[in-house]
Amino acid sequence: MNALRRRFRPEQIRELVIVLVIVLLILFFGTQINDYFSGRTFNRVSTSIAIIAVVAVGQTLVVLARNIDLSVGSIVGFTAYFVGTLLARHNEIPPVAVVLIAIGMGAVMGAINGLLIAYGRIPAIIVTLGTLALFRSILVELSGAKTVLTSSMPKWMQDLPQVNVFSIGSLDVRLIVVLAIAVVLLFQLVLTYLPFGRRLYAIGSNPDAAKIAGFPAQRIVLLSYVICGGLCGLAGFMYLTRFGTITVVAGQGIEMQSVAAAVVGGVSTLGGTGTALGAFLGAILIGLLEQSLIRWPVISPFWIQFLQGALILLAVAADFVIMNRVRRLWARSELRVETGEEVSHVA
Repeated sequence: MNALRRRFRPEQIRELVIVLVIVLLILFFGTQINDYFSGRTFNRVSTSIAIIAVVAVGQTLVVLARNIDLSVGSIVGFTAYFVGTLLARHNEIPPVAVVLIAIGMGAVMGAINGLLIAYGRIPAIIVTLGTLALFRSILVELSGAKTVLTSSMPKWMQDLPQVNVFSIGSLDVRLIVVLAIAVVLLFQLVLTYLPFGRRLYAIGSNPDAAKIAGFPAQRIVLLSYVICGGLCGLAGFMYLTRFGTITVVAGQGIEMQSVAAAVVGGVSTLGGTGTALGAFLGAILIGLLEQSLIRWPVISPFWIQFLQGALILLAVAADFVIMNRVRRLWARSELRVETGEEVSHVA
């Protein structure tokens, strides 16, 4: 146990288990689905995972502080639709400006959630459940339920889904996949090394102690929602890039996928535990399962949400039962090591 403790933390063990499950799923579906190990399957799965991963990272930030955001799907759909509409009407807008507009729109909607939760002191689940419906209703009303088509957008947007950053053998890695990986790595560093990340962990672990320590909890919670909204705006742009044709139901279901990815990836619903990398692994598992089940003729696609819900329940149960036990064993082992070191030093 001591050797294992020195090599891995409990959260890292969980992440290793997720990697093992992902490998087993790939091997299983490879035997069940024709041409599963192909470039086309890789592109379909990887681009789907990219969108879920970016939203899951945003979800991780708010869950770490003992909150939740159920409006992420509506924010993704809202930004995808209106950025697409803007591009269709003004083809001259440069790509960087489009991305910044999408992030800005998402950040504003995230700020609405954050202000009501951090300063209005309304429970997060109530606020975001309300804004989930509110943002979607505004989208339906302002859009007139019309569809946005890629064919009406500038050529660079039409070509963007086929842009490859690099290739691994016969597998082409799309731009939005690289963008998602960059987001994960950036926020893994933020959570690990920057004061904002450490304060999120502190607030989620012990809000009272964080308050006594003088942490600006309200401002940090607000900032977590603003960043989450901004990432959802970025995901909205990625959604537009991937699908092209956008309707008013765009993004529906992403809220469940993001929560599932975060929780399955080891982000505790009680706050204070979890990583962006873990959420990314959870997104890979959720996206892989979803895209594989769609192509697997043995099971109905209607079971996909059932399995996602089951994964959330299993992950929460594992966190309470298995991981809590592992953490206690780690703590006892560390205490024995420290005590042994002290005795040795005295001797």
